[in-house]
Amino acid sequence: QVQLVESGGGLVQAGGSLSLSCAASGITFSINDIGWYRQHPGKERDMVAIISGDGSTNYADSVKGRFTISRDNAKNTVSLQMNNLRPEDTAVYYCYASGLRGAIRQIAWGQGTQVTVSS
Repeated sequence: QVQLVESGGGLVQAGGSLSLSCAASGITFSINDIGWYRQHPGKERDMVAIISGDGSTNYADSVKGRFTISRDNAKNTVSLQMNNLRPEDTAVYYCYASGLRGAIRQIAWGQGTQVTVSS
């Protein structure tokens, strides 16, 4: 069972920066995509940024130019640098990983970390 442990959430003023990190352990499948989703209160969980095994990235339109995702395959970690934060970025951020075990797609989620941006 893959475990994803997030760190780095917290409270920051609008315009500030935060960095989130996620470490994967207990790897039982080949991770291809890894990244971050977020969930606003009462809303569905939405993709923020994903980085694939080939290094390609995908960002939500609302964070393009402000957030940067990176991964360290040797350490099984993924990071999200968040700059110029806005109050609407306030949410619980979840680490996400997906890949294959044989021919079966596997998905893992972290427990979530709160990011609060004050105006």
